[in-house]
Amino acid sequence: KGKFTFMSEVYETYEICFISKVPPHQRGIEQEIKLVTKKGVETRSYEGIQEAAKLKPMEVELKRLEDLSDSIVRDFALMRKREEEMRDTNEKTNSRVLFFSIFSMCCLLGLATWQVLYLRRYFKAKKLIE
Repeated sequence: KGKFTFMSEVYETYEICFISKVPPHQRGIEQEIKLVTKKGVETRSYEGIQEAAKLKPMEVELKRLEDLSDSIVRDFALMRKREEEMRDTNEKTNSRVLFFSIFSMCCLLGLATWQVLYLRRYFKAKKLIE
């Protein structure tokens, strides 16, 4: 059994590698690894805070709830920021698709006009139409 903790202020993707150092005679035996991850308020030890500040259990619970509400407010602010970024990206994509569609339609109309004029000239040269 082992325990490892780290704290980061940056919201990012992290990679975790597990290396099993098994004696040669035990190789091939199935092993189970349990990974428990915690973030935010879950990681704080309120027992240590209670002992250090000599708080009552109700005060510790209020502190935990206060931290939880702060965490929720931060999460909502982050979600709002992400929603704005996604909306901006969506609007840019929509405008690009619109301009590309207009450009494609203009190209198709130009090619269709050229084709009609070319075929009319061709058939007049072959004297199939007047």
